[in-house]
Amino acid sequence: MTSRTTLSSWHALIEHAKEMKKQHMNDLFAADKHRFDKFSITLPAFLLDYSKNLITEETFNKLITLAKDCELEQWREKMLRGEHINRTEDRAVLHTALRNRSLTTMVVEGKNVTEQVESALIKMKAFSEQVRQGQWLGYSGKRITDIVSIGVGGSNLGPQMVTEALKQYSDQSLNVHYVSNVDGTQIANVLRPLNPENVMFIISSKTFTTTETMTNARTAVKWLTSASFDDKAIAKHFVAVSANKENAMAFGIDEENIFDMWDWVGGRFSLWSAIGLPIALDLGFEKFIELLEGAHEMDMHFTNTPLEDNAPVILALLSVWNCTFLGAQSQAILPYDQSLHMLSAYMQQAEMESNGKSVSWDGIEIDYPTVPTIWGEVGINGQHAFYQYLHQSNNVVPADFIGSVESVTPVQGHHQTLIANYFAQTQALMQGVNEEQVRADLKAKGRQPDYIDNVAPHKVHKGNRPTNSILMKRISPRSIGSLIALYEHKIFVQGIILQICSFDQWGVELGKSLAHDIEKELESTETNPSLDSSTAGLINFYKANLS
Repeated sequence: MTSRTTLSSWHALIEHAKEMKKQHMNDLFAADKHRFDKFSITLPAFLLDYSKNLITEETFNKLITLAKDCELEQWREKMLRGEHINRTEDRAVLHTALRNRSLTTMVVEGKNVTEQVESALIKMKAFSEQVRQGQWLGYSGKRITDIVSIGVGGSNLGPQMVTEALKQYSDQSLNVHYVSNVDGTQIANVLRPLNPENVMFIISSKTFTTTETMTNARTAVKWLTSASFDDKAIAKHFVAVSANKENAMAFGIDEENIFDMWDWVGGRFSLWSAIGLPIALDLGFEKFIELLEGAHEMDMHFTNTPLEDNAPVILALLSVWNCTFLGAQSQAILPYDQSLHMLSAYMQQAEMESNGKSVSWDGIEIDYPTVPTIWGEVGINGQHAFYQYLHQSNNVVPADFIGSVESVTPVQGHHQTLIANYFAQTQALMQGVNEEQVRADLKAKGRQPDYIDNVAPHKVHKGNRPTNSILMKRISPRSIGSLIALYEHKIFVQGIILQICSFDQWGVELGKSLAHDIEKELESTETNPSLDSSTAGLINFYKANLS
């Protein structure tokens, strides 16, 4: 397949970027009083303002041309038709089928997966209602009060991020806990205050072989059976979400307590499936359906809206513009809502595991920058940590600012102060302040000339730092569903533009494979002579200092 760098639209953007680097957004805003209207979109769940990017109408049109030259619309159709666009694993990519609330037929290998999904949802509903209503009893006849979800990566980050974001919608009838780290400290801290008689474990693993998850699961089994003195208690306290029923049953989980996963759903796109059981248990199944409905709403927008008005397409093209053509190496995700405090971590996995790659679909090494490093923090905390870097470092970091018009926890005076900072930071990053302005301000404050000469250079902000503003009306299951789906589709579009397979994660496998071998090494009294001197030295130090 021809490299993207051979496209005339690609070369046009390279040349255009050289000219745009000489521009300042202040001048672009001064020249066009309608800039916000041109570069913003209002959707049912939120407003997207992307006017504070170093773009003009010419830039935007060139980016849309690139998308069309990359046959984005055709690739979108291939994904939605269930074609195997995950080339390296020969799989379809149909997480949209998990939230297909219009119940249209979606076919994978001759099977209508919509029917499979609806069947799984019916099972999820029955289970979640049984547990929430106190009808599911543990080994001693007591109701379940605590849910411990054991998984890692996509089996953990998505559900945990959503339950944290929607905590205000929980009726607190169940306490939901998450265990992902194989460090025994985490599971020990989670289990220590709990009563085994009241705990339900959800083991989420697509293959039911993930080392970290299965290690934690075995610890949970030992904890339960040491209290119940009965291995049969597992049936009343463990359920599984897996594509490998055989392994889950061998572990001791009854077949009727195993919820389906499918190989056409990637782990980091799976919270809409039974991986989202903790969400349904915490919020109630109706709220889980509202989450799916919000995502489906975004799916319909992505599917049916022309590229130039398509929010996920625009976000993806801006990312490519800022990173590949303008040279930004990282992007910040900055939520101005405490409910979204896990969103940055979630987006790190979603985008970097998907598109953090250096070879094309054909296995040819890519000779252009792909996706940026994703990082971030809740806005106000970040302001007193790394915003100094955002404003004045030599590295330009594009940022997504995410906030809400209304707080889900209104406390007088708080939200107004929060949202004022949200607006002010994007304005400051765009406008900056030059030395002439700094000097005039210091002089007006009565500062002496020597002080002004000394301090003025340090107070200069160059501005011209790109930001997107996503302003939701209110955090809700529906708006969170729409927000997550927005970023999922952005990731897909990025992959198509950059000619990357977004739905595998081979980079995760090497370290895990080596860890398996090294674990055997740790049990041996001898050192493997084939190890490099550093790894051997570290292992020897570890062994020598074991108490």
